[in-house]
Amino acid sequence: MFGFLNIYKPRGKTSHDVVSYLRRITNIKQIGHTGTLDPFAEGVLPVCIGKATRLIEYLNDDKAYIGTVRFGKSTTTYDVEGEAVNYSDKFVTLEQTEKALENFTGDIEQLPPIYSAIKVKGKKLYEYARKGEQVEITPRKVNIRRLEILKFDEGNRVLELYIECSKGTYIRSIANDLGEFLGVYGYLEKLVRVKAGDFEIKDSVKLDEITTQQDVSKYLIYPLQKLNYPTYELSDAEKEKVSHGMALDINMPEGIVILTSKNTLAAVAKSENRRLQCLKVFL
Repeated sequence: MFGFLNIYKPRGKTSHDVVSYLRRITNIKQIGHTGTLDPFAEGVLPVCIGKATRLIEYLNDDKAYIGTVRFGKSTTTYDVEGEAVNYSDKFVTLEQTEKALENFTGDIEQLPPIYSAIKVKGKKLYEYARKGEQVEITPRKVNIRRLEILKFDEGNRVLELYIECSKGTYIRSIANDLGEFLGVYGYLEKLVRVKAGDFEIKDSVKLDEITTQQDVSKYLIYPLQKLNYPTYELSDAEKEKVSHGMALDINMPEGIVILTSKNTLAAVAKSENRRLQCLKVFL
């Protein structure tokens, strides 16, 4: 079994829970996902089955989310599951919020939440937080391509945002930082990932719809459908060389090239100086 699944991760489950569940029903250990979702979050979780785990690094990793921010307090985790630490009775208008969001688009520096899995000195940040230990957190550069208000209830101080961003962006941090910028505090009340690379929520499969190995096969996506690179169809002689990891003298656009044989995935190669060097072979 070899391919991708576009899973809708339910709220309350971890990304690891999803992988463990699929391993049990398929008896395949080689299963992984392309991007962690917090337990309180839900939505698109691309999962790689079998040898498809070797293709994770070649998948588009941009993300899109719908996040619900509630103003009036901040929390230790920047989301609904944390303990409240600051409060504000201040109200802000739609116009003020739109103006503030201009500071959160494009290339920005973002401070990850202390309750996150980023490692500092070999330990995850949340391990320091749980022990009450202080640790220096370095801001990270991320890119917010689109940040759009979908709904804003000024009276109840609830804001719904659509966010398109680069890998590694913390939507929780946007909620917290926006609240601080506006002087009203804020936290992320709800988060739905609607897109992960080329995997979209409209095509996702709910986890409870997959109960057997046959279900997995039914929803399996063949890798060539999600690998957006130039392709090259191998001749029989070229296929034999590739099967031994040998390079091919072929002029292709520089960068990653997908090698196919009879329209099936044969290898991932790198094109450089009119030469294709195999990186990963699947024959």
